[in-house]
Amino acid sequence: STFDVAVVGAGIVGLAAVRELIQRHPSLAFAVLEKEQELAHHQSGHNSGVIHSGIYYTPGSLKAKLCVQGAALCYKYCDQKGIPYKRCGKLIVAVEHDEIPRLKALYERGLQNNVPGLKLIGAKEIQEKEPFCRGLMALDSPYTGIVDYKQVAQSYARDFQEAGGTILTDFEVTNMEMAKESSPESEHGLKYPVIVRNKK
Repeated sequence: STFDVAVVGAGIVGLAAVRELIQRHPSLAFAVLEKEQELAHHQSGHNSGVIHSGIYYTPGSLKAKLCVQGAALCYKYCDQKGIPYKRCGKLIVAVEHDEIPRLKALYERGLQNNVPGLKLIGAKEIQEKEPFCRGLMALDSPYTGIVDYKQVAQSYARDFQEAGGTILTDFEVTNMEMAKESSPESEHGLKYPVIVRNKK
């Protein structure tokens, strides 16, 4: 088969990327090539499943901006697709006095990153939120959540296929080579096509 664009790897990154590409360029033919027999078989299906709120990254950085925006978009997408998640929140706890300044600095960083709902709480509130936790002070991040990212990846795959994309599983890419330069009149201006070969 011939495709305009082929993405190697049907983990959540590959599926998210090709889903976005086919929405932006619906006239092109897209394929995802996956060596396993199922999607999101490796890291995407075996991570902690945390929807990070964006506390830790340097204020003003792209990581900080995208983490906060990404968390909001993740919750919105899960709501739209009926994917279960839990916005369980997270406590970052100071158990020693010398940890309190660092906790406060983390709180200030989170505020600069526009992380919603952050607050500092004392020992009594820690106990109320988590009876088995002991600490002097904690940063309460109610926007942190958990989700099964394998389900999210599989939903991305369905979106991609419904938009006309092709997913080939049990297709391990073993070699790539550059073909000769296409003519200037090629339909999409793809000057340097890549030939992909698999083990079969």
